[in-house]
Order: sequence, then structure tokens, then C-alpha cells
Amino acid sequence: MNYLTVLGLSAATLTTISFLPQMVKTWQTKSAKDVSYIMLITFILGVSLWLLYGILRQDIAIVLANAITLVFNLTILWLKIKYGKTRPRKYL
Repeated sequence: MNYLTVLGLSAATLTTISFLPQMVKTWQTKSAKDVSYIMLITFILGVSLWLLYGILRQDIAIVLANAITLVFNLTILWLKIKYGKTRPRKYL
């Protein structure tokens, strides 16, 4: 593995895991009211195109990062849809 691949995988890891806290917070609070549908859908489309690009270029760093990021963001979108219909319970 050359240094460019390591650099790409390092960048991919950091940008991909940046969505993990939002996904966990949304899951725990059962609220996604501050997450924008337009941002999520636009980002999901962009990540899908990056994934296709990575597949066509056969670039493992691009493929892995965008596949995982796509799963995280689809999960956030699903949580937004699921919890957007009801208000979260407030605990005392």
C-alpha cells in the first residue's frame, strides 16, 4: 500500500466517521428536527456519485469511504422520516 492510498484512507476515515455522532444522537434522542431534508438528499446524491466514481476508477479509498458514508446518511434520513412524524418524549 503506497502513501497516497494511506493518505486517502486516512481522509476517508475521518470524513466518514464525522457522521457517526449525528446518527447516534438522532437515534438516542429520537429527534431529527434540526436535520435538513434538502441537505441530506443533496448529500446522499453527491455521495452516491462519488461512490460510482470510485467504483469506475477502482479506488478502494473512495469506494469504502463513500459506501460507509452513504449507509450512515441513509440511516440518518430513515431516522428523520421515522421520528419526524411524532414528537420525542420528554423525560423528567
